[in-house]
Amino acid sequence: MKFSELDEAGWPDLQPYMDTCLLPVTGLTGEEAPWEMADLAALTGDWLYPLEQAFKGRTVTLPAFHYYDGSREAEERLAGLCGQFRSAGFRFVILVCGRPGLLKAAAGADLIVGPNEGGESPDPEELHSAVAALWRKAAASGSSAQPFGQA
Repeated sequence: MKFSELDEAGWPDLQPYMDTCLLPVTGLTGEEAPWEMADLAALTGDWLYPLEQAFKGRTVTLPAFHYYDGSREAEERLAGLCGQFRSAGFRFVILVCGRPGLLKAAAGADLIVGPNEGGESPDPEELHSAVAALWRKAAASGSSAQPFGQA
């Protein structure tokens, strides 16, 4: 579900089942032309959509973190957000990005989803398997960061 589909009255009943948040990271720097911004947002959406559809009853898609340049300061901000999401009750944090190589295995995320190279399209089956493997591993032994797709 998207964050905008939830309300205060219904959240307490849904929260035990929605233990995973999806955070789209667009990777804008502020130097892009508007059409480039739209393209980057759409690329991120291409990687996000299969996850939203497959896991609608267990995931919450949060508002996008648009401006992220991979700098140390940006990584620290993203790591802080991941920690805050956990404090808010999410057990798993999945970062989704359409820009190749932007996100590194870091930021306190359990899984990073995105392309390895430009022009790569998401494979829904691979994405579903990566998320399911994350949940299975956590059920067996606890969660830890498992980057997917990005080196």
